[in-house]
Amino acid sequence: MTSTYSARRPSRSEFITLRGLRYHVHAWGQPGPEPTLVLAHGWMDVGASYQFMVDALARERHVLAFDWRGFGLTEAPGADSYWFPDYLGDLDALIDHYSPHAPVDLVGHSMGGNVAMFYAGVRPQRVRRLANLEGFGVPQTQAEQAPQRLAQWLDELKTEQTLKDYASLDEVAARLRKTNPLLPADKANWLAPHWARRNAAGRYEILGDPAHRRVNPVLSRAEETLATWRCITAPVLWVQGSLSQPEKWWQGRYTLAEFEQRLRVVAQVQRHTLGPAGHMLHHDQPEALAQVLEAFLSA
Repeated sequence: MTSTYSARRPSRSEFITLRGLRYHVHAWGQPGPEPTLVLAHGWMDVGASYQFMVDALARERHVLAFDWRGFGLTEAPGADSYWFPDYLGDLDALIDHYSPHAPVDLVGHSMGGNVAMFYAGVRPQRVRRLANLEGFGVPQTQAEQAPQRLAQWLDELKTEQTLKDYASLDEVAARLRKTNPLLPADKANWLAPHWARRNAAGRYEILGDPAHRRVNPVLSRAEETLATWRCITAPVLWVQGSLSQPEKWWQGRYTLAEFEQRLRVVAQVQRHTLGPAGHMLHHDQPEALAQVLEAFLSA
């Protein structure tokens, strides 16, 4: 049997109410002179994903990694769909709860990176430094797409959304490694019980609301993204995995050149590429990521 990763700095679970939802937060350390470090995970992930990076940090500090609404142990709102502004509202409430009088250091991965970038533009006074891990944003849409997008959403509302379940945690761990072959087996075994739970039928279901699978009927406008990113005043650290293939995900709808053009509107950007690492670089290179992140936060 493959061994399971042993956390060097186990987190404590805290449950708080944010905007009427019971939110789950992994917490390390206690508030001190340094800003609280807030970690936002990506789509179909959980806050526990940051454990390996937190273990690799050289210094103790107050760190929070929360589960977004409808993920992990945070309540789902019981809604048909998930709206991007709700993520901003939840993040704003969380920061107000834990750091009401001081700005935070904010890290976001993938979807969490996209939310973090918007938040730093909307609330620039609340973010001291920002690290975006593979949060490329989303493709531009056109007004002409609205009728079809809304029709698709209406059709999907009539269809029950489901996620595949698994016979055992070993199967969950295997699923994680299939998605990311760079993920070591011991880390996959550690993540599995944070990523899934046993249901009444004795099978393991993913800790994500299936409603996340529905298409978002709200169109994405690059103009809004650019207007918001221009308002970011915090220094930004952009980190990408050397093996990441974002253009493959977008299938021609969005290019790296378009992303680079968007990123140019941000006043202060430092760039770093970690390798070998794919999209889940906080799993693939947690030690290297921790080193880069700490150097950026303490600069």
